[in-house]
Amino acid sequence: MVTLSEGGEDETPLQVKLNGVATIIGKIGLAFAILTFLVLTSRFLAVKVSHDRIRKWSMSDVLNLLNFFAIAVTILVVAVPEGLPLAVTLSLAFAMKKLMNDKALVRHLSACETMGSASCICTDKTGTLTTNHMVVTKIWTCGEEKRVESNKPGHVLSSSISEKVTKTLVHAIFLNTGAEVVKGKDGKNEILGSPTETALLELGLLFQRDFRAQRKESKTIKVEPFNSVKKKMSVLVMLPGGSLRAFLKGASEVILGLCDKIVGKDGDSVPMSEEQRKHITNVINGFACEALRTICLAFKDVDKTSEESIPENNYTLIAVVGIKDPVRPGVKEAVETCLAAGIVVRMVTGDNINTAKAIAKECGILTDDGIAVEGSDFRDKSTQEMKELIPKLQVMARSLPMDKHKLVTILRKECNEIVAVTGDGTNDAPALHEADIGLAMGIAGTEVAKESADVVIMDDNFTTIVTVAKWGRSVYINIQKFVQFQLTVNIVALMTNFFSACISGSAPLTAVQLLWVNMIMDTLGALALATEPPHDGLMKQPPVGRNERFITKIMWRNIVGQSIYQLIVLGVLEFQGKQLLNLNGPHADANLKTLIFNTFVFCQVFNEINSRDMEKINIFQGMLSSWVFIMVMVSTVTFQIVIVEFLGEFADTVPLSRELWMVSVLIGAVSLVVGAVLKCIPVYIGKNTHLIKHHDGYEPLPSGPDMA
Repeated sequence: MVTLSEGGEDETPLQVKLNGVATIIGKIGLAFAILTFLVLTSRFLAVKVSHDRIRKWSMSDVLNLLNFFAIAVTILVVAVPEGLPLAVTLSLAFAMKKLMNDKALVRHLSACETMGSASCICTDKTGTLTTNHMVVTKIWTCGEEKRVESNKPGHVLSSSISEKVTKTLVHAIFLNTGAEVVKGKDGKNEILGSPTETALLELGLLFQRDFRAQRKESKTIKVEPFNSVKKKMSVLVMLPGGSLRAFLKGASEVILGLCDKIVGKDGDSVPMSEEQRKHITNVINGFACEALRTICLAFKDVDKTSEESIPENNYTLIAVVGIKDPVRPGVKEAVETCLAAGIVVRMVTGDNINTAKAIAKECGILTDDGIAVEGSDFRDKSTQEMKELIPKLQVMARSLPMDKHKLVTILRKECNEIVAVTGDGTNDAPALHEADIGLAMGIAGTEVAKESADVVIMDDNFTTIVTVAKWGRSVYINIQKFVQFQLTVNIVALMTNFFSACISGSAPLTAVQLLWVNMIMDTLGALALATEPPHDGLMKQPPVGRNERFITKIMWRNIVGQSIYQLIVLGVLEFQGKQLLNLNGPHADANLKTLIFNTFVFCQVFNEINSRDMEKINIFQGMLSSWVFIMVMVSTVTFQIVIVEFLGEFADTVPLSRELWMVSVLIGAVSLVVGAVLKCIPVYIGKNTHLIKHHDGYEPLPSGPDMA
């Protein structure tokens, strides 16, 4: 609880970047609004001075100044990216809804995009990488190693081992447990308890079917439950004859260290020689190398004078049990996907180091150049030594909860990584809270773990975590698409009105028209671009670093290219439109202004299609499957027709002829050609002049410090 209360809620990487982008855009918009107002007002006053009418003011003059002010305010409204929070929220909400179908419950909206930037996943083993259905497959006792077959009850141990040993083993399992055997609705026995306890009870039931009878025969005097620090559970019981006996079970190397005797084939305790200790250690390591979780069982007869306390040492080792927890199907492929996406996967587990290494190799986490360490070795190192070790650290075994918390803290604060952490226990809560994104298990997870997490993985499957990462990347890139689209509209609208004000003394786009463009750009644009689904190519690119710029050079290339094209077209129409299009008559000016407005809108419509992908030339791929995008496009065009043809007085437009409509649409459609040409232009990045040429969006991009 103390650890959970430390530190506040940090802003997500995207929030930090967007705050900077929004501030800059707002300041530029304010500057252009003031400049435009000053230029229009200055020109107006200059005309009055030249006509010697500076002292004569009419209501018409006041309305002109008011109109200039309205245009300036509208420019500011257009420039301020109020659609940015909408785009972010829409994108996150859309991803959240889709992730629900993929067995991921997002508790905090911002967790979606944070997961997309994750550069490291610290995952536990049991239940996430493995199925969390544990079964005892091997047992070593009295110097013999046996394979356990559940279809042969009572024949697990050979006849050479006495009934006394079997009885002691059953007592050690049944009397020292936190699990319970109950009758199910179908009349069959069901075991309630943790996966490890369940596996041990299933082993005990192979020898003795009546669990309750064994429990009733003995009286439990004192219990020390299992905890993650001591890694053992012990109990003091009074056996039917009245004698006291302590039973101990837990992590194999911990229990072995507390034993100085071993049970013989006749059931009596015999001193343990160093040779036997080495042999048992080899058995434990052999089980662990087969990816088995090893548990040791031990007992000690206690004097009645020691009734109040459970002894701490001098136990007799009964057996070493090997528990198999199979790797989940699809985990290896999911880990490979993470590695291809530049996400480092680290396993943090309380298991024996050999078991952890075996599972990690099976999952593809532990590579030839990777390092596996024990939690005790890690926590003894200095911060600098940890920083040097972490780049190669892939497995941490026998770790305490605070080791996991320390690892996450060093990764975030010292290595500047964006860290995702998985956990299920109450003791995982500090690490889940400290991480940029905490992923709790929905099935095996405790309520404390779920409360501390940002996302609950409903099926406890690592593959689902990869799905969350893919949607997170989709959120990030969708917001980038929206910002690219919005900045293009901003630049063109601001520059068009500013230069026109400087040259001709009037703004071609009126306040109402600018507000309609603002609606297209912010509300409808956000809805269209923020709901694009992810594709597999997103997981073939490196994650976006915490310090990388949000607006990339690729985005600037597209923004500047499209802005130049639109400014040239609108400038030509503004100053040469009448001659080029042969517009004559009393309505020539009104027709031209409406044409400029219509062309500007259609340039944005087609540029919105362009913005579906910042790199792919074929921007139509998958468009028909995005029904939201299609609906927004159809709605935008429909409303534009209504505004131009039927809302003339309100929007300062006049109905256009079929030819002028064709001109508007064709000029807008050329944006698609301009976009394709721009995407063929390579972008130079950093000092080493790495090139990003056109690719189909499914190829990995260069990574490293130059990407910033």
